[in-house]
Amino acid sequence: MNVNSFSKTVDLLHRAMDANLVRRNVIANNIANAGVPNFKRSEVNFESELKKVLNTEKQKPPLELKLTDPRHIPNWREQDYRDVEPRRVVDYLSASRNNGNNVDPEQEIMLALENQMAYTLMAQSQAFEFAQVELALR
Repeated sequence: MNVNSFSKTVDLLHRAMDANLVRRNVIANNIANAGVPNFKRSEVNFESELKKVLNTEKQKPPLELKLTDPRHIPNWREQDYRDVEPRRVVDYLSASRNNGNNVDPEQEIMLALENQMAYTLMAQSQAFEFAQVELALR
């Protein structure tokens, strides 16, 4: 996987921004259904999975086993960060109210604000990356 630093950074920012858009829709859905009996809130998993995959780039073992048959199981396999997708997960574990609904509107509003701030920060970071390229080209 040969990707230069600039394109990998921009691609990671783009993917994270896409995950934030998915998260925004999930949070909006949670808020819209805050009064619906037995509704279970959802959340989006992306960053933790991305971190696991990015860490595999650094975890190559000192001795990699040679595979002589396609059915052999390798002792290490590098994963591609581009395969990580945002995953919507239903939260069955958090405490429910009397009607079975587990949405806390105040918490969802805070999550929405945090998500928007993260998106803005990533957009600014992406603009900075392109500004650096523009500066180098001048």
